[in-house]
Amino acid sequence: MKHVLPFNDGWLFSPRDLAMDIPDSEFAAVTLPHTNKLFPHHNFDNQEYQFISTYRKRFTLPESRQGRRVYIDFDGAMIACDVMLNGRKVGEYEGGFTPFSFDITDYLDERGENVLTVRLDSTERTDIPPYGFVVDYLTFGGIYRDVWLRYVEPCHIVNVFIQTKDVLSSQASLEISALIKNQSPTPQHVRLSSVVRETAEGKAQTYTTPDEVIVPAYGEQQVTISGLWGECRLWSLNNPTLYDAEITLTSKNTVIDRVQERFGFRTARWEKDGSFYLNGQPLKLIGLNRHQTYPYIGAAAPARLQRRDAEIVKYELGCNIVRTSHYPQSPHFLRRCDEIGLLVFEEIPGWQHIGDNDWQGISVRDLEAMIVRDRNHPSIVIWGVRINESQDNEAFYRATNALAHQLDPTRQTGGVRYFQNSQFLEDVFTFNDFSNSVQEPEHQPHLITEFNGHMFPTKTWDQEERLIEHALRHARIQDKQLGMPNVSGAIGWCAFDYNTHQEFGSGDRICYHGVMDIFRLPKYAAYFYESQIAPEQRIVLRAATIWAMGDRSGGGNDPLVIFGNVDEVEIFIGEASFGRYQPDRAEFPHLPHPPFQIRGLNLWVTWGQKMADLRVVGYWKDEAVAEQRIASRGLPHALYLKADDAELLADGSDMTRVVFKVVDAYGNRLPYANAVVSFEIEGPGELIGENPFALMGGQAALYVRAGWQAGEIIVRAKTRGLDEVQAKIATRSP
Repeated sequence: MKHVLPFNDGWLFSPRDLAMDIPDSEFAAVTLPHTNKLFPHHNFDNQEYQFISTYRKRFTLPESRQGRRVYIDFDGAMIACDVMLNGRKVGEYEGGFTPFSFDITDYLDERGENVLTVRLDSTERTDIPPYGFVVDYLTFGGIYRDVWLRYVEPCHIVNVFIQTKDVLSSQASLEISALIKNQSPTPQHVRLSSVVRETAEGKAQTYTTPDEVIVPAYGEQQVTISGLWGECRLWSLNNPTLYDAEITLTSKNTVIDRVQERFGFRTARWEKDGSFYLNGQPLKLIGLNRHQTYPYIGAAAPARLQRRDAEIVKYELGCNIVRTSHYPQSPHFLRRCDEIGLLVFEEIPGWQHIGDNDWQGISVRDLEAMIVRDRNHPSIVIWGVRINESQDNEAFYRATNALAHQLDPTRQTGGVRYFQNSQFLEDVFTFNDFSNSVQEPEHQPHLITEFNGHMFPTKTWDQEERLIEHALRHARIQDKQLGMPNVSGAIGWCAFDYNTHQEFGSGDRICYHGVMDIFRLPKYAAYFYESQIAPEQRIVLRAATIWAMGDRSGGGNDPLVIFGNVDEVEIFIGEASFGRYQPDRAEFPHLPHPPFQIRGLNLWVTWGQKMADLRVVGYWKDEAVAEQRIASRGLPHALYLKADDAELLADGSDMTRVVFKVVDAYGNRLPYANAVVSFEIEGPGELIGENPFALMGGQAALYVRAGWQAGEIIVRAKTRGLDEVQAKIATRSP
């Protein structure tokens, strides 16, 4: 029977290209996911991760092989590697964003110690996507995703694809297709069956092939089983119902392989009327792009952080779609999108450049690997089969479209470009619109896949009116597309600030394009997206001001902009009420919850007059449901410190974010508090990040990584003039 084991612990690492006979003492002990270098959050050169490194792992087989084959599976390593076992080359792989596997059976010492070596080239090689020209993101080095050891019988299941049909009727059905591989010298007579179960209610049904199937010696065979399910519960944004399929392969009435796949019943389609339909109902798409990189650790984020990003986009920002710009992303991220009901546009690696035939061959292979890995995710609704913002290339893109439709006939394709007079080969015209408006579509269906971004980069410590304008630019585009029936939606650039190459970033090599900063903490533009959440789900009230007299050109606070999903707001300055106000539906007629733009406050707050605290009260259904206060004093009141998670797994890799900021008397961030904050940690964990940290924008974050022991981690933070604070995190054995 199959057995899949985590293979992340017990690795050794050297930032050098070392020979096989170099002793272990020249290496450092590491746990995967791993970055080949830790960085400050900004002000570093991408050349610093561009080197050849060596990973080594000594192991004995954790269980007897008993005739099974043994594979090693890599979820991702950046960007090209040679894999050797016991001094013999097992294989090589070029490309950093897609998974790869090697059969290591014939290289194993089954009774003694084995030495696995990975020679990893993390240079920005022009022969491998996305490189060949300039690229607006970084490909941090390292074995940055999980690795697995997998035992399989000589005849086993390679992959499974589950298609659902007629899901909007009471006669929903399933088609489960499995690729079977036979690595034995004799043909194998097998039967495929599956038990499908709804995860919420437990209703189960069994499907099986009516007859045995013959898989030829050293060959492969596609086997399909199908059947009626009946009434199903649909996967949707608000009720993302999931189903588990346990697929079993038997031979001579003996189980020889079993795999688990999770899927959902749903329909997702763009139609020629310009609309996107989920489960037969039109849905306007509002989303953001996401890069997979993080401060300090590059792309080497464990499952918890990957899942947290999906939760931030869905719950904190209120989006219904995310684009995985510009490459396939972590399985942990995608699984969380399935679980919480967040749609995904996933695309192949690349950025503007198309290389030679060999380069294109890698790109086509990446497309196949992406689709085969991810086609059972109900959250994924479209495949990006074109290199982001590349020029037309008919032969290349006809091939990618044909392959996508062959591998997955259930989903449509898109190809992201920045010009409308482009050869339209895909199913959906996906367009980066940097007009600061919404261009009238020339093709249908039409989806905006980027806007704003580099047109208006904004830092958390920028002048208040720039931060407000940044937010309103997102609001204007989303408002306009919502009023255009021939535009299916808009995905803004982007969710989070990110490190980049010198050609694209600000002076510290960060692209400040996010509605959140690099630490996943909000700018005012994040308040806009959050304000579109339905009030039945969560009340939102965010004043876009630090409430100071001299932060805007000309002084004052006119207009006072407030983002919220309430019906009215009441403004208090000190104890005096200055009236109740409604959202600005004149400027934003199509948004569910337009911003409040309150003018005339400068009549009440003027030069020479003592400032008083601002109090904003939000009313929904004529009841006061939310309140925000901002201190007029504007001076540091407290140091805030909070961990996202109260508990971590003691597995050497689990991590949580620890947010810190300097706040006023009501807990509001003070963006010009450039305090130096220092940290201490006690217990079985490690701090990842700059310590001490000189704040810019009044907020930042570190990470805490768990060690190998259960216990309690205490993080203490202090800065001059404010009380020391602490956060506690428990660690438990996995």
